[in-house]
Amino acid sequence: MQWPYELQIGWRYTRAGRSGRRNGFISFISGVSMLGIALGVAALIIVLSVMNGFQKEVRDRMLSVISHVEVYQSQGEALPDWQATAAQARLNPQVVGAAPFIAAQALIARGDDMRGAIVRGISPTEEATVTDLAAQLRDTTLAQLVPGGWGIVLGGELARGLGLRLGDKVTIVAPGGQVTPAGVVPRLKQLTLVGTFEAGHYEYDNGLALIHVEDAARLFRVEGPTGVQLRLKDAQEARAVADELQVRLGPTVRLSDWTRTNRNWFQAVQIEKRLMFIILTLIVAVAAFNLVSTLVMTVTDKQADIAILRTLGASPRSIMAIFMVQGAASGVIGTLAGMVLGLAVAFNIGVIVPAIERALHMSFLPSSIYLISRMPSDPQSGDIVPIVLISLALAFVATIYPSWRASRVQPAEALRYE
Repeated sequence: MQWPYELQIGWRYTRAGRSGRRNGFISFISGVSMLGIALGVAALIIVLSVMNGFQKEVRDRMLSVISHVEVYQSQGEALPDWQATAAQARLNPQVVGAAPFIAAQALIARGDDMRGAIVRGISPTEEATVTDLAAQLRDTTLAQLVPGGWGIVLGGELARGLGLRLGDKVTIVAPGGQVTPAGVVPRLKQLTLVGTFEAGHYEYDNGLALIHVEDAARLFRVEGPTGVQLRLKDAQEARAVADELQVRLGPTVRLSDWTRTNRNWFQAVQIEKRLMFIILTLIVAVAAFNLVSTLVMTVTDKQADIAILRTLGASPRSIMAIFMVQGAASGVIGTLAGMVLGLAVAFNIGVIVPAIERALHMSFLPSSIYLISRMPSDPQSGDIVPIVLISLALAFVATIYPSWRASRVQPAEALRYE
């Protein structure tokens, strides 16, 4: 196959230039530009993959404790028939599990220590079909929650903060007091700690308490479960499923999915990712625009060649194409090398980081401080493709001005002193 001569000459200029002091220096600058692009692209891929990994790790730990969708009464009262509501919800093929719940804020006290927490009344059997945590604890810790037993299961951090051990008594101060001749007094109930859990998510480990749903109904004075938790086949479809179920179940109930409940956290993560993307893209931009200086020096060095090509009939457009091919080739090589390097590190970060920690005798994520003690990574095509395209676009833009300058070279002027 006969390639256009512009492509052949541009590629030859990219590979050549290593003989002589001046050509060798130009080649060195070109190599530095390609290396800068490669390192910038690799850094972008690695950083965004690690951020995706942390986000996925936190999301998975969060979804091990909470359901994908919650259905509850608009007035905060008990559902008239939670089984019927769950049956209607199961008509959606995405719904694979349903469980009743009662949730309310309360104070948990032991002696003079008092902590605020979300007290969730659950049915251990049905709850195991909704959350991974309940499925793990169904036959052990949650089996201790029996109707009328007034047992309570606390997050590990909350139990340690109150200095509790299994069998200790804790007091729940329920919202809404009792009206007595002496005035309004808070409603108190003493419960026995029958177990703890470690979800790996500080918000729940430090602020969630589980009791049996029938005990919760008596404690908070409601006639039954105030809502139904739903588990879906695909957690990413929670918002769409919630909107569809809202239409099916009618305006008497409200639905909330996990993406809306934790909207602020996910928005903060997305903003952080965008800022990191912009900052690291500037590194790629600096490296890409180093190609400008490389091509300007190449154009100056190749003026005689340009003049000869012009006298042989090459048009200014062809001259411009030759040097754009040279610059674009450097950008493509640097981008592809950076993509390969970035993916190699991102997919093997679980091996690379421990090796660095052993070599430096230190730990980047001490397990005594951080709940996530390993460096997670989750490369996603939605991040990698834009990175590659932006890098190629910046490299292409950087070639325009030097190539235009090359097309303006006058043959007579260039050959006057040759």
